[in-house]
Formats: sequence, structure tokens, C-alpha cells
Amino acid sequence: MIRLEISRIPWVQTLLRNRWPQFLVRAVTFSGVIFTILAGLMGPLVGSYNFAVIFVWIAWWTALKLFFIPFGGRSWCSICPIPMSGEWLQRGGLITRAGKGWGMGKRWPRFFRGNWLQAWGFIIIGLFSAVTLTSARLTAFVLLFVVLLALVLSLIFERRSFCNYLCPIGGFIGLYAQTAPLELRVKDPAVCAEHTEKSCYINCPWGVYPLTLKTNTDCGLCMECLRVCSKDNIAVNLRPFGEDLKSKNQFRLDEVFLGLVMLSSVLIDSAIFLGSWGDLKSAAFAVGSIPWWIFVAAFLLVSLGILPGLYIFAVWIGVRLSGERSSLKQALSNQGQALIPLGLMAWIAFTVSFAFVKFSYVLPVLSDPLGLGWNLFGSAHLAWVGESTPFTAFIQVIILLVGLFWSFLSVWRASESSQPIKQAIPMIGFCFLFTLSMLWLLIG
Repeated sequence: MIRLEISRIPWVQTLLRNRWPQFLVRAVTFSGVIFTILAGLMGPLVGSYNFAVIFVWIAWWTALKLFFIPFGGRSWCSICPIPMSGEWLQRGGLITRAGKGWGMGKRWPRFFRGNWLQAWGFIIIGLFSAVTLTSARLTAFVLLFVVLLALVLSLIFERRSFCNYLCPIGGFIGLYAQTAPLELRVKDPAVCAEHTEKSCYINCPWGVYPLTLKTNTDCGLCMECLRVCSKDNIAVNLRPFGEDLKSKNQFRLDEVFLGLVMLSSVLIDSAIFLGSWGDLKSAAFAVGSIPWWIFVAAFLLVSLGILPGLYIFAVWIGVRLSGERSSLKQALSNQGQALIPLGLMAWIAFTVSFAFVKFSYVLPVLSDPLGLGWNLFGSAHLAWVGESTPFTAFIQVIILLVGLFWSFLSVWRASESSQPIKQAIPMIGFCFLFTLSMLWLLIG
């Protein structure tokens, strides 16, 4: 397995071991969140002219899916400002632990662990996405609520409980981080096994023991384990894309459920924002109305019924065709790997469809972030609406086909049958049907 340990490079090692560079970047992002909340509450009501809408749902959301996740895995989590205030209180200091700190330090309830709550959080976001993505005021209130919720939970529960079990974006990032070429792993497992101090686990805000890391899902790349390891046994590596999906690591059912929610969300968002159905768009925007409740019913039917039902049916048919005696539950977990590249490429293709068109609004709001008539950088009047081109459609087709082929490989590798072709064919059909649906929605 090809790996390049970039943490051995002297300047990279210095940068990662020093807490100040990361703190300064997080301080900037924290200031950005505070400013975004103020801009959302005080700025223009029109979303396309408001800093909060443009920078959260155009700039940041685009950067997350086109850069941070595909190339950096959970790199955004390493600079995310949401848990900062809670962490300061927990450790009693801005940079390092100073004294006992604040908080009750309770364990997160076992019943609510895993990705279940994150998946339900993403469903709730989807139900209100049409309004949230266009309303500056609502965007500001959502951000404020999330910051306060993370703060309150940090005073009750240990470590980053909000990030681990509640944050929908954290679940989204963790799921797809498995495809990224950046990873944190131990160098020599034997060294960890003999080391009784376990300073890495004690100091990890995520509660992760590096020796147990098999995928990128749970590691937030905070680098605390690398800084405190007295054995110099932590490495940050570059590796081929999708290395986590080449292993026989069995998915949990909560990860499979989250993956299916991601698939249904990108399908429905594509239908709302890119489709030609005016009634659907109107219903998604008319929160509380009868058409909106019909939209809610349809959303839940697709997310909790149709798509999971098709997935379960495809896996069940594969088990029957292969003649294997493995349980359906085990097969559902094994085949879940295919949902990762399929979903990630679908989200990237969806993002490309509006990133080229809407990104032109970034420059004007940079010059006039609060809508006060400023022209700080001389770009306040440069707004223009881009258009989708045949080249954009070509890029989307390529992206979706890459996701489809990648999911085929994942299905094949995940098969534990003596007749992998028979077991894989139904799941391949599921992936092919999903890709066709995305092509129809994005390109027509």
C-alpha cells in the first residue's frame, strides 16, 4: 500500500506540532461565523445580496464538497469554529489545558451513539433547505442555534459530543472522508500496544484511540495525538484516493442509513433547485402550508421508504442469487461501501451545476457585506448571473460516471460470496439506476 508520510517533512512537522497556526486559523473562522450571523440579521433581506447566504451556501458549501472533503477528508473539522467556545471552557484555556476547566463531563448516552441522529438532522435540514438556503435571517438563526447548542452540550457531556453524534455536517464529512488521500494513522501498532500512558487518547477531543483507526470517519485531524505522543508514533500520510474503501472494514447500519439519507437528499435537492417543476419548488418554499406538508410526506417517503427499500431489495436479491447463508444484516453492512463514492460524486456534480452560475455573487458581497452601500474592493457592482454550458454538463457526466464506476469496484470488493458476480449484479443495478436519475435531474 503506497503511503507518503508528510508529517516527516520538517516544516510540515513544525506546523502540525505547533498549536498556534491551527488556533489562528480557527480564530479567523470563528470570527467569520460571528460576522456571518450579524450580516444575516442586519444585512439585506434578499439572499443573493447578503453575506450570510452567499458565503455559507455558495462559497463554504462549495469549497467543502469540491476541495475540503475530496482532498482533505475531515480537514474542515480541524479548523471548524463551532466547538471552539465549548472547548475553551472544557480545558480552561484558549490554547492548552489550564486547570480543571468547566463542564460536567458526562458520557454521551449509548443509545444515541453512532450516525443515527446526524442522519435525522440532515433530513430536517432537507425539509427546510429551500427556505434556509435563500433566507439570510434563517441562516443566521440556524448558525446561532448550532453554536449555542455545541456550547451547552460541551458543558454537559465530555469532549466533542456535538461533533461526534449530532452535527449533520460532521456526519456528512466523516462519511465521505473515507475517499480522501489524507489520513492520520499510527506508525507502528506494537509501540502503541506497549505504551501504557495513552496520552493520545486522553488528550483527543474526539475520544479516538489512534491505534483503532481503520478509516477516516472518526478522526477530526485536530493533531492533538501527534503533539502529545511521547513515542513519535503518529503519522499524517498521503495515500491513493479511496483507500478506506479497499479494505474489508464492515460498515455499521447507522453508516449505511446515513449514506442512504445522503443519496436521497442530493436527489431531492437536485429536483427542487435544478428541476423544471414549479409546483415542487413552490411547495418546498411554502413552509407550513398544505403543499409543503405534501412535500414533507414525499421527502420522507423517498428518504425512508423508496431508496432504502430499493437498496435492501438489491442486497437481498444478491444474497439469494449467490446462494450465501450470510444474514441480510451483514450483507447490508458489507455493500454499504458502494454508497460512499456514489453519493460523493453525486454531491460534487450537483454542486458544479450551481457553483459556476452563482459564484459571481461572492465578489459583490465582499465589497458590501452588510448592504450599507460600501464598495471596499471595487466589486460591489460586478454581479452577473452565469449560465450552465455544455462544458458544465460534460463535467457532470464525467463526475457521475466516475462515481458509478467507483461504486462498482466497491461492490465487487465488499462481496464475501464465492460467486461475487451474482451477488454484485443487483447492487450494481441500484447504483446504475441512481446515476441515471441524477443525470436526468442535472442534465435532462
